[in-house]
Amino acid sequence: MKHRFRIEKSHLKITAKSTIRKTVEFIRNTVIEPPYLLMDKAKVRQKVHDIGKHIMHAEVFYAVKANPDIEVLKLVNSLGIGFEIASEGELNILASIGVSSARIITSNPVKSFRFLRMAAEAGIKYYSFDSEAEVLKLREYVPGASVYVRLSVPNEGSEWPLSKKFAVEVDEAEELLILAKKKGLNPVGITFHVGSQCTNIYNWNSALNKAKDLWERAEKAGIKLSLLNIGGGYPIRYTKDVVGISAIDKNINKLIYEKFPRKIRVLIEPGRAVVGDAGIFVTRVIGKASRGDEEWLSLDVGVFNGLMESVGGIKYTYIVEGSRETRKWTLAGPSCDSFDVIEKDVMLPEPSVGSYVLILSSGAYTISYASEFNGFSIPKTILI
Repeated sequence: MKHRFRIEKSHLKITAKSTIRKTVEFIRNTVIEPPYLLMDKAKVRQKVHDIGKHIMHAEVFYAVKANPDIEVLKLVNSLGIGFEIASEGELNILASIGVSSARIITSNPVKSFRFLRMAAEAGIKYYSFDSEAEVLKLREYVPGASVYVRLSVPNEGSEWPLSKKFAVEVDEAEELLILAKKKGLNPVGITFHVGSQCTNIYNWNSALNKAKDLWERAEKAGIKLSLLNIGGGYPIRYTKDVVGISAIDKNINKLIYEKFPRKIRVLIEPGRAVVGDAGIFVTRVIGKASRGDEEWLSLDVGVFNGLMESVGGIKYTYIVEGSRETRKWTLAGPSCDSFDVIEKDVMLPEPSVGSYVLILSSGAYTISYASEFNGFSIPKTILI
């Protein structure tokens, strides 16, 4: 079947033309039924190459949670960067593809006992923390480990804020670094996160100002730090343009050069920025209905089996097989749960039942959040 998609200039501003072209070619040449997630290998390679390119002494650690598909991880592994993990499951999958512990860090400030046992056995050296309880756990399970405290920083302008569940203010962070040293750990640095999908470049300015303050306090307390972990947060295009990787990198590099010692290690933990706009969900319309004054489209992928971030406010761009005229739609997933609503008031061409819908920039936090709720399978990930 020769599928015909209405590809507009606005679509090409969100996702690379080459990625869309590969997707359409794959659809036309496969017998695989939707839904499935296509990942553009060339785009992943490009993003890994670009992130941190303009930051001196930068080391990149891919945040596995963004997309833990084993083929994606094999691709990232072949590019020689490191990995950031939070759990025994993520550690196991990296071990299965031969990733050495020297290329793994863990920045989840609250780690399970089982994970700490496994991480210690695997020889992982670097851990984050943000509480006295975590210091005591690390002392017990990974004595002598190199640790970095998580500092609370502004998350304004981030579409997925992370500032409430984790991190501490400067005073407490200083006390925790001192405590870590007293308990036999090796306090080496500071970490922070400006929020996932951060569209405000100045968040990094505020974060680095606070980190500088803490760095100087630690030095006065006799703790010589050497590592600055700036987390993730680099944004991708979902429905509009965002500040680019190069601009963020150059801004960060300038600030670090001005505020910190020359030879510190700078760690970056991108997830969304590596895989997000490399992915396109291939889905299908499985239902249409008029309900009151709303027109509904049901897709074979929804909140529970791939689009959970839509609940938190992430909005996507869609390419639809359909007529030239557009209408306002409510998009829903396939489950029989009323919570399974992807987005409301979406202007799209009118498709037929059975038409394909491409969801752009869907490579991050889709499959990793997905479940088999209501018996619907987690869509397969395919590299192209």
